[in-house]
Amino acid sequence: MRIDAGPYLYQQAVPVKDAKQVFPAAMSSAGAATDASSSGVTTTDFTGMTRQQLFDWMNGQIKSGAMSLDESSSFLGMTVKIDTRTMQPVDMASDTTPVNFMDRARGGIAGALSRGDQEGAARLQAALETMQRYQGQVTGVDLMA
Repeated sequence: MRIDAGPYLYQQAVPVKDAKQVFPAAMSSAGAATDASSSGVTTTDFTGMTRQQLFDWMNGQIKSGAMSLDESSSFLGMTVKIDTRTMQPVDMASDTTPVNFMDRARGGIAGALSRGDQEGAARLQAALETMQRYQGQVTGVDLMA
């Protein structure tokens, strides 16, 4: 039995003019930063990616079967941003602010523990361990570089 949820399990509306073609090999490199040596090698860097890049990386992991929906819940929570003036969600497609998601997870763990939320802390700890496992992983090579 085959179940296909399409390209993304979590959907966010993106205007067609802003859509970019994504190749299967590049799906896991969403959120990757080009190596400083200009070698054309891209690696995953959770210490300086945008919310959209984390979202795309997470969806790539779900689609490849490397991450379950339950495991993705902590990552999905880290992609949410609320404007303090309007109390409305900030569109991640237009927000280019880099975020250190590893530090965000550590802060979330400390907050959960201070509230006595052992389950929340455990979920965030698992997300942090996942990020540590994939941090620096080569996700693509540009042969033209």
